Amino acid sequence: MANRFAGFRRFSLRPLVSRSPRSVAGQVFVLQVALVVLLVACGVFALALQSERDTTAEAKRRSVATAETFAHAPGVVAALRTPDPSKILQPATEAARKAAGVDFIVVMNTKGIRYTHPIPSLIGKRFVGTIGPSLAGKVYTESVHGPLGHEVQATVPIKDGTDKVVGLVSAGLKVKNVTSQVDRQLTIIVGAGAGALVVSTGVTALVGRRLRRQTHSLAPDEMTRMYDHHDTVLHSVREGVLIVAGDGRLLLVNDEARRLLELPPDAEGRLVSQLSNLEPEMVELLVSGREATDEVHFAGERLLAVNQRPTGRDGGIEGTVVTLRDSTELQAVTGRAEVARERLKLLYDAGLGVGTTLDVRRTADELARVAVPRFADFVTVDLADAVLHGEEPATTATDLRRIAVCGVRNDHPLYERGRLIDFVPSTPQARGYGSGRSELVTDLSTATGWHAQDPERTKEIIDYGIHSLIAAPIQAGGVVLGVANFWRAKQHEPFDDEELSLAEELVARAAVSIDNARRYTREHALAVTLQRSLLPRALPEQSALDVGYRYLPAQSGVSGDWFDVIPLPGSRVALAVGDVVGHGLHAAATMGRLRTAVHNFSTLDLPPDELLSHLDDLVARIDQDEQDTDGAAGVVGATCLYAIYDPVTRRCVMARAGHLAPALVHPDGTVTFVDVPTGPPLGLGGLPFQTAELDIAEGAQLVLYTDGLIEDRRRDLDVGMELLRDALAGHPDRSPEESCQAVLDELLPGRPKDDVALLIARTRGLASDRIADWDVPLDPAAVAGMRETVSQKLDEWGLSELGFSSELVLSELITNAMRYGSEPIHVRLIRDRTLICEVSDSSSTSPHLRYAATMDEGGRGLFLVSQMAERWGTRYTPQGKVIWAEQALPRITGQPGLGTLSGAP
Repeated sequence: MANRFAGFRRFSLRPLVSRSPRSVAGQVFVLQVALVVLLVACGVFALALQSERDTTAEAKRRSVATAETFAHAPGVVAALRTPDPSKILQPATEAARKAAGVDFIVVMNTKGIRYTHPIPSLIGKRFVGTIGPSLAGKVYTESVHGPLGHEVQATVPIKDGTDKVVGLVSAGLKVKNVTSQVDRQLTIIVGAGAGALVVSTGVTALVGRRLRRQTHSLAPDEMTRMYDHHDTVLHSVREGVLIVAGDGRLLLVNDEARRLLELPPDAEGRLVSQLSNLEPEMVELLVSGREATDEVHFAGERLLAVNQRPTGRDGGIEGTVVTLRDSTELQAVTGRAEVARERLKLLYDAGLGVGTTLDVRRTADELARVAVPRFADFVTVDLADAVLHGEEPATTATDLRRIAVCGVRNDHPLYERGRLIDFVPSTPQARGYGSGRSELVTDLSTATGWHAQDPERTKEIIDYGIHSLIAAPIQAGGVVLGVANFWRAKQHEPFDDEELSLAEELVARAAVSIDNARRYTREHALAVTLQRSLLPRALPEQSALDVGYRYLPAQSGVSGDWFDVIPLPGSRVALAVGDVVGHGLHAAATMGRLRTAVHNFSTLDLPPDELLSHLDDLVARIDQDEQDTDGAAGVVGATCLYAIYDPVTRRCVMARAGHLAPALVHPDGTVTFVDVPTGPPLGLGGLPFQTAELDIAEGAQLVLYTDGLIEDRRRDLDVGMELLRDALAGHPDRSPEESCQAVLDELLPGRPKDDVALLIARTRGLASDRIADWDVPLDPAAVAGMRETVSQKLDEWGLSELGFSSELVLSELITNAMRYGSEPIHVRLIRDRTLICEVSDSSSTSPHLRYAATMDEGGRGLFLVSQMAERWGTRYTPQGKVIWAEQALPRITGQPGLGTLSGAP
């Protein structure tokens, strides 16, 4: 530091003064001295003005702060509402005035009448100043000639709790007090200016000396020529050049940089942050001073490659040099390629993600989701209501149902999912649906035809920010199925013609899948209709069982599961459940044939094992016949379980052919699976079927089901059976219908992959007072006594009207048993929904109905039986046969209990 001062002492102004003022150094020295003097004088003047302005501003700020503080002080509003506000407010204002250092604080009402003043005689007089802005709720400052002289004052409103102005407060200072502060500061300012002039002159001398050294004593013409060459090169290159100082000021800009950045003519010398036309990222880079190599930044619509290097590495001026290259055209080509790639990717994703199922609604939803947000902000899909049912759509855009809505937000005003819409002919949707050509609406606010659909909702859509629409008809095979609507909101540009083509391609790919789903829906509906027509539409009336059932078709299509409830003679009921492996119409048709066969075989009143044997032979013949037909498939994997329940004996006989064992819910709520011998599936042949007999308590539930209920890819068969046991156990009093629903809820939470047939039957027992039986000796004379006994029983039951027909039927059946059968002969009467007469013997000879000739003495007995009874027939037992006949009960009023069983609800 001492060396520096020594050098300064050795420095003399004489060489500068002695040089000719025509030299560069002399001219610069004279100019700099003049500028320094001028700048010091201007600085002194500016400081004086600034000091006065700052002092005045401080006076205004203090006045405003004092007035606002007093206006918001607690108790001021309450004081204004008292009869004598001055009594409370005058002491308070004087204390606040002295504490705040202001000359006055005046509180007044809304008419400008003072409540307080430093001069008490002015209380009650009108305030000198403007109160209008403050009555409007604003803070107002002004300079006025008041009671204290020339004053600077601020007036603020006093508001109550409802934001109503109830009074005004004005605070301020006298101007002479403000001016006195300025006068005190002016001496300091002038002294500082003089000192600055001395220092500046010395600094100017040093600058002149340094200038001689830096110009290397070049003559003015030489320096002019050098800078001309510099400017020529700088402004002729096709690369923008900027020099930015360390403080962020723009020192130099060549013509190319000015063009690329669209800088104003006065850009040089201004701070980069003050250049409003620059992008924020570009400003951040230029003022950061960091190195940058080929960074890409936007400048308006141009894309610039920017390089930046610091300049102060070798002790030079701190700053940066920036070069700019225009890469807009290259980026445009790259951008177009990127857009094309994104569109191809969108179409590729649509090909993979749309049409994954044969479900119309799911396919439409996939189309909407794949386009949001990559192509549109909102997508809605409207299909003809007939398409959802697999039918052909109408030719006009009426009865279109919105089945898919997807968007970037959920609070949109578009029509909701499930709404049935009739588009008016002027809408883009109706025009596109009718012509089969897509409609592009770039500005929805001016589309009057679209507004006609729903003026109120269209206004909501436009206010929401949705501005552009593409309505693309969904058509396949020349048939328009619906319309896909693509919507864009304010954050994106409107659709253009290229995007219209993309939307058409996107919808065309989805249209094929939607049409396939529609055709599948139609075929599936037909198959389900066929299958349901082959299943029981209603259960027959019977008294032995209380039955509940469920049938659920497979998700992938119809299958071959079936069930049946078949009334048999003697109040017995047959239960059948079967399954044909496979799906489709062939399985459904095969199921119908098997169910018909079971019905036919049940009319023969065969035991379960014999019935399954006949059914096995039938399936084998069906397989043989279909194998002889080209392209036909045989019945593979058909299973069946057949059970007969007798309410008189409360016994159940059952057999199964490859089917799952039934479950039995006992009256105490425990569940067991009946041990029924397993037979081979139907159609294999060669092995006999075995039966299982069990006594079933009254009120127990017999559960028959198909494998679709318990088998699943996610669990083993044993797990499924345990789940079934858990769903049934512990609820002995639950009705069959409730049990069916509980089982499905527990085992099938979703749609099943396979058909499910479930049959639950609660057993009932026939009361002993509804049954009468007798042993008949092998003696024709016993017939008369038997008629009398039966007649007495009918009188006891209140069925005297059936006495004659019953005696005739019973006489013929007993006579036939005596003539053609063998002992023992047994007679049984059952009063159920009908009157059943049964005659059994140990012979297996089969009686048959015939027409007797005119001269024949016999052969008319069974003919009479067939005429008197509604039905009659023969069934065979291990001990022989039973010939039975049923007669309808007469309708008798006032005699309850006929046709019901014990245990019936």
